[in-house]
Amino acid sequence: MTYCLALRLDEGLVLLSDTRTNAGVDNVGTYRKMHVLHPGDDRVFVIQSAGSLATTHEVLDRIDADLAAPGDQESLATVSSLPEAAIYLGRLSREITQRHAVTLGASATATFILGGQVAGHRPDLLLVYPEGNYIHVSDDRPFLQIGESKYGKFMLELAVHARVDIETAIKVALSSMISTAHSNLSVGPPYDLGVYRNGTLTIDETRFEADSPFLASLREVWMTHFLDAINQLPSLPTH
Repeated sequence: MTYCLALRLDEGLVLLSDTRTNAGVDNVGTYRKMHVLHPGDDRVFVIQSAGSLATTHEVLDRIDADLAAPGDQESLATVSSLPEAAIYLGRLSREITQRHAVTLGASATATFILGGQVAGHRPDLLLVYPEGNYIHVSDDRPFLQIGESKYGKFMLELAVHARVDIETAIKVALSSMISTAHSNLSVGPPYDLGVYRNGTLTIDETRFEADSPFLASLREVWMTHFLDAINQLPSLPTH
């Protein structure tokens, strides 16, 4: 399983992915699910993935091959906007999935969050489905999730309603991830964080390991305040 999330804020984008690919009792596997691409001075992209690891890798290999190809080959270096990039990413994913589906069936599919900016356009986030189509993040609900999304969703909704700044959004995103990992063994660290500030065309990347003191402090603060909140709830009515 996987959990990836992304928020579009007034100041930019916050993207966070776990790295766990399997979680047996004695066999825990990890692999990077956030991929930063800088195919030109006027653009930067972040791709987050959930689903078939093999399909994801082949999609990324195809992206690299197209970027290296001579001539007018369509690639992330030639698209004029994020929606065009989503169409391109969706086409690659659909072609690869269809080829592997003959033997793997539905397990061959992958879903992607595509974020970033092409100069002259607003930074954006798009969800690219296995079928190759996509949707934009909305102004009313400016976050996207893929993978195990249900446990950490309420944290992101809090951030949306509060219209938080980037620094606060990072804490909210990590809290959402911690909540999800606590509820589902198939989500876990290390966690990869990407932060994009509008107009910079640069992604700041940070990895949080399982033994991160910051993550431990975040868990402790949440636990303390949750217990305080429970203690402040009104008493049950008596009859």
